[in-house]
Amino acid sequence: MLRREFLLVRKGLTQDDVRKTTEALAARALDLPELAHARSVAAYVAVGSEPGTLALLDALRARGVRVLLPVLLPDNDLDWGVYDGEGSLARVQHGGGRMTLLEPVGERLGPDAVTGADVVLLPGLAVDARGMRLGRGGGSYDRVLARLERAGADPALVVLLYDSEVVERVPEEEHDRPVHAVVTPSGVRRFV
Repeated sequence: MLRREFLLVRKGLTQDDVRKTTEALAARALDLPELAHARSVAAYVAVGSEPGTLALLDALRARGVRVLLPVLLPDNDLDWGVYDGEGSLARVQHGGGRMTLLEPVGERLGPDAVTGADVVLLPGLAVDARGMRLGRGGGSYDRVLARLERAGADPALVVLLYDSEVVERVPEEEHDRPVHAVVTPSGVRRFV
């Protein structure tokens, strides 16, 4: 029910709202020390009314950062490919056409490629005062976080959200892990 509420608010945003947020998020995120020193960042391409990411992806790439983007597998796990600019993305339909994502068209690097990232930018619907993230419920990023833990990898975990999506508390399950920071158009909040 909480997921539906956040999605309903996002659905009411205009393209202009999303565009303005995209620019503000990129500016805030690029000031993060973790991104300033990163050589490799695992990210994602925002779709629909998610807080936009393309400006940030392009800025990171312009800095010489290797940007990895997810490719959704049939079991909801994620493979990874390198982002080489907006022209390197293709619209891919999943779930019998219910969901369309922008995914990299190049070589697939395998699900473990994320373990080499210095920073992982995670999508979400909300984050709470403890740094617990509410995702969409598909489990793809829960698998990523578990993979990082198994590999002993410790990248900075950062969520990009709208200001109203930083809340007091979200439901938590045993496998959930806190993120290190959330970036919103108005600022950065750190957790761990």
